[in-house]
Amino acid sequence: MGLTYFKRYRMEIDLSGRAWNLPPLPLGYDVLPWDFDQIEHHAYAKYASFRGELDSNVFPCLGEFDGCLRLMHEIQSKQGFLSGATWLVSHCEAGDLEMDFCGTVQGIRDRTGFGAIQNLGVVPEHRGLGLGRTLMIYALRGFQAAGLSRAYLEVTSQNDGAVQLYEDLGFRRARTVYKAVEMVEVG
Repeated sequence: MGLTYFKRYRMEIDLSGRAWNLPPLPLGYDVLPWDFDQIEHHAYAKYASFRGELDSNVFPCLGEFDGCLRLMHEIQSKQGFLSGATWLVSHCEAGDLEMDFCGTVQGIRDRTGFGAIQNLGVVPEHRGLGLGRTLMIYALRGFQAAGLSRAYLEVTSQNDGAVQLYEDLGFRRARTVYKAVEMVEVG
């Protein structure tokens, strides 16, 4: 066993006076508002988005469905949970009766009165379609609707696509933090 440090950026955005246009969703996709009855779908989308990814090393609970479900229950039970900043993306092929849940974001109001993105995840097979941007815009609009003037998130520095998305939306790096993780050697 050894300790590994993951470099992460805290990124912040001033929400005052900002307006974001929602990009059009690809055919068959829909953005669903928070509904407690959909909590398992949020957990599945989170799990399918992060399993096997770098962040499941940083936060091992993201690499297991049960861990993601537990995390969703923790997030929605926080005092500052904001349903208006928590969204789910569904996908349904034409003629198909079954929905696939392929993206999720959760937001809370922290103790300082800032909006805090808890997780933004899009399932790998659905990336590159603008779903992450759409989810983030919905969450940021949810923070604004709740009267919040600032928001932040943390992102692993090696996640270049996510860092670029957040910068494109107006987030700026506020500081660098290091997350210590005990890594277990397999073999």
